[in-house]
Amino acid sequence: MIGYPNRKGGFEEKHDISYAHRGMSLEDDINATNKHYLDNDIAAIYKKPTPVTIVSVDYKSRETARITEAYFQVPSTTDYNGVYRGKYVDFEAKETHSRTSMNLNIIHPHQIKHLERVVKYGGIAFLIVRFVAYEETYFVRFEDFSFKMRSQTAKSIKREWFQEKGYLIPYRYNAPVDYLKAVDRIIDGGNVNE
Repeated sequence: MIGYPNRKGGFEEKHDISYAHRGMSLEDDINATNKHYLDNDIAAIYKKPTPVTIVSVDYKSRETARITEAYFQVPSTTDYNGVYRGKYVDFEAKETHSRTSMNLNIIHPHQIKHLERVVKYGGIAFLIVRFVAYEETYFVRFEDFSFKMRSQTAKSIKREWFQEKGYLIPYRYNAPVDYLKAVDRIIDGGNVNE
């Protein structure tokens, strides 16, 4: 169990993960994958903490300390970043419960701007999008996503586009969202969706 000073809100490592990963969130799956990458000396990719300013703490004792008021300092950029094969990688992970499309309002303008900068300065930027209803998780290069988003007037991107332009990430027991297979294709100069 990994805990916090008040011994509440920790999480336990799961050793009984099944192949049917219904109910697992995309974030949980990516965190497990990143742990696998780190434990096996494959890559160092981490979830970025959300910058928060604590205003008030109820601190009767160390064991019962509780944050009672806080606010976000600035909008966070993206969910994950790190290094793989000497390349900087940065990405946003999104889940959609729609059976037909991903609504574009779930990715924010400051996140788009951040990913554009990553690409501009030579990093690898992408999105991981899960269609929960189908348990399908897609890797999409940010450049392809950005082009599609800017070349249409619709407020969403159809699932068929992800099927055509994205890389369907197969579920694996040790690395539930093994997205580095797609990053390898980018680094090696190939096409992600081939």
